[in-house]
Amino acid sequence: MIKVTSEVTRLLRKVERGNCHASADLLPLVYKELRLLASRHMATERSDHTLQATALVHDAYLRLVGSDSGQGWDSRAHFFAAAAKAMRRILIEHARSKASLKRGGDRDRVEVGDLAESRAEITPEQLLELDDALVKLERVDEQAAELVRLRLYAGLTVAEAAKVMKISRTVAYERWDYAVSWFTVELATGF
Repeated sequence: MIKVTSEVTRLLRKVERGNCHASADLLPLVYKELRLLASRHMATERSDHTLQATALVHDAYLRLVGSDSGQGWDSRAHFFAAAAKAMRRILIEHARSKASLKRGGDRDRVEVGDLAESRAEITPEQLLELDDALVKLERVDEQAAELVRLRLYAGLTVAEAAKVMKISRTVAYERWDYAVSWFTVELATGF
């Protein structure tokens, strides 16, 4: 496993420098984990969702290592956090393209804490509402917003997210409690 991890890091550095062959070598090493990440994302989507996990993996991968991406990654964990963000953006874009109704009071509200724990299905409208609230939270508390992204979109636990963010578990749990409370108030007021 350590050899694969160091190989991924080595290939990521080559991709950063524009080596197009490295991106082809990288995909087989990260595909299984990207597929798992996409499956976690898709588990929260409606069962009749038109976007498949495989398409989500490929779209996210192209965004990450495409010739004009211009991204750099500090580590393997940073790459997978970037992949989670890319998948989130793809799902948001997909939901926006499918959404035909504006926000309304007739929809069920999503509870962030429950969503992170249960992997319940979420409608495109709820995904858009959640993303809008997440953007607002980021303006108030970037660290809490990043923690929410890692929990909801990468499927990490609070402790795992703390490692990726390089913060203590205590701080991570404090930020998570704050974020859940913030979302409860924000989503209850309907923006």
